Formats: sequence, structure tokens, C-alpha cells
Amino acid sequence: MTANIVGQKLVRYWEGILARIPIVKSIYYSVKQVSDTLFSSSGQAFRKVLLVRYPHPQAWSVAFMTGTPAAQIDELLADEHVSVFIPTAPSPVNGFFFFVKKSETIELDISVDEALKYIVSMGVVPPVRRHPNLVGRAQNE
Repeated sequence: MTANIVGQKLVRYWEGILARIPIVKSIYYSVKQVSDTLFSSSGQAFRKVLLVRYPHPQAWSVAFMTGTPAAQIDELLADEHVSVFIPTAPSPVNGFFFFVKKSETIELDISVDEALKYIVSMGVVPPVRRHPNLVGRAQNE
């Protein structure tokens, strides 16, 4: 119980310090809001980190796989699709939600946390490379 009380006070103190630094404040609270949302109950909101073609066919964006389309939508789509969320930088709480052909995605071997840091930093803080090869490749590169 003492650890919880002391810990909570330390967290509030630390957040108070961060709240006084303009740029750090906005980045910290954006990441905190996303983390609280994603990792609160099941921790499975974003299952995988993907590359998808967006906003045009020659560009790639980091996206999070959120699942598969609902049955009603899946019936209308010819190929296998996945649901993806493409966050915007530097505030990943905003973004775009799409259904993308699974065959046109590249699965990355990085954690959701690493991808969020990468996005929030606008590419300045790259994820740690764990394996020499990507897990999956898009068919139409």
C-alpha cells in the first residue's frame, strides 16, 4: 500500500514537471493517451505493425493491424482484407482507419510500442532491428 501511495505521488510529480515543458508535454500526453487506450484491458487493440501503401501507391506508411473486417463487410470484399489504423505524427491519437488487402501489406518485426515511438518522433527514433529479414513481403512491391 505504501509503495502504491509513494508511486502515485512520484508519477504525479513527474507529470507535473513534464506539463511545464511545451513540446515534451504534447508528445508525452499523446503517447500516454494512446498507451492508456491500447494497453488498458486486453492489450490486444493493435495486434501487429504493418507497412501499407498510403497516401499513394508509391508511398509506405506504418500502420497497426486492428483485426479483420466485420462479417458484413468481409462478405462484400473479394480478397482477404485486414483492418488497419494509420496514425498521424506527432499525435498518434488521430489517424485513418482502412481495410487493406492482406497480400498488399508487409508485416514488421517490431513492437507496437517501438512503432509508436517511431511515429511520435516523426522517424527520428527508429525501432531496434531484431531480425535481419522482414516477416512478410507485399506481393506487388
